[in-house]
Amino acid sequence: MRSEIVVLLSALLPLCLSHGWDPLSWVFRRQGQGQYLSSLQADAAGGACPDECDCPPSYPVAMYCDGRGLTAMPAIPSRIKYLYLQNNAITAVPDSALDNATSLAWLLLHHNQLTSDAIGQKVFLKLEGLQRLYLQHNNLTSIPPNLPRSLQDLRINHNQIKKVTPADLEGMDNLTILELHGNALSEVGTSLKALKSLTFLDISGNKLTKVPDALPEHLHQLYLESNSIDSLPEGFLSGLAQLQYIRMAHNLLSDKGIPPNTFNVTGLVELDLSFNKLERIPSVGTTLKHLYLQANQIKEFTLGSFCRTVDVSNFSKLQTLRLDGNEIGRDDIPSESALCLRQASSIEI
Repeated sequence: MRSEIVVLLSALLPLCLSHGWDPLSWVFRRQGQGQYLSSLQADAAGGACPDECDCPPSYPVAMYCDGRGLTAMPAIPSRIKYLYLQNNAITAVPDSALDNATSLAWLLLHHNQLTSDAIGQKVFLKLEGLQRLYLQHNNLTSIPPNLPRSLQDLRINHNQIKKVTPADLEGMDNLTILELHGNALSEVGTSLKALKSLTFLDISGNKLTKVPDALPEHLHQLYLESNSIDSLPEGFLSGLAQLQYIRMAHNLLSDKGIPPNTFNVTGLVELDLSFNKLERIPSVGTTLKHLYLQANQIKEFTLGSFCRTVDVSNFSKLQTLRLDGNEIGRDDIPSESALCLRQASSIEI
């Protein structure tokens, strides 16, 4: 019987090959179908990648859905840690949208059409490991509730947020970056005080009339430009020993609004007070390296603002000084400035 089967297959093989099909393909097809079904089951367990997104096999924990014209949240496989949804037209994130995505570390939703009412109250509750949340350039009027306490980087700039309350940022002990610029904030009260790890704060381009109360003590960079701040509180920089960069350009600061020696502190590297209403150069610390005072109303070059005494060992570390757009010229620079400002590579006047 066996020899007859061999003869039959030998007779069929040339015919099959001449017609382009394999007489044993049914064996391999059944085996392949089994593997295919197994892969479908695996996808069902972890969630298949939506057709409108890309999930690269070389980077299986990332899902790229950016710039796809989406108007709604896609289904998200449970394995995904990095989700890119920016540059779409997504209008809502319902409570159930992230139920399967509890492993998310990054959620990028900037440049969409989200409103505060369309973000579920509980949508972030299960994201206990979320580190980055980007919501800039949407239509939000408030900070979403119940944000994960694991957040390190929150970008919610260029929205329509008018108020920040202590409850909005409660328990955010790991937050190091907070971008709130380009909103409609008139004050933030003491809501920033509890952010004990915050090093970068940008609240420029709002409607602030005063510096926020109780700033986080570990700040390195503070950006307050393009507001309506006309004065600084007494002891503005006390308790901010790590602050290195302050930008307050395009405000309403005048000489009387800045208490004496406010900026005469050590540690400060860059100070931007351009486009204000100053008539005098404020006193600054000798460690300051970059000072921007252009487009004020300064009428006198006061060397004492940089050096209390001028000798071989006492001089300013200033490297950049901009005084252009004021009411002084190069003839107003005293000759002693060559000693005091000996490290300045650029003085624009």
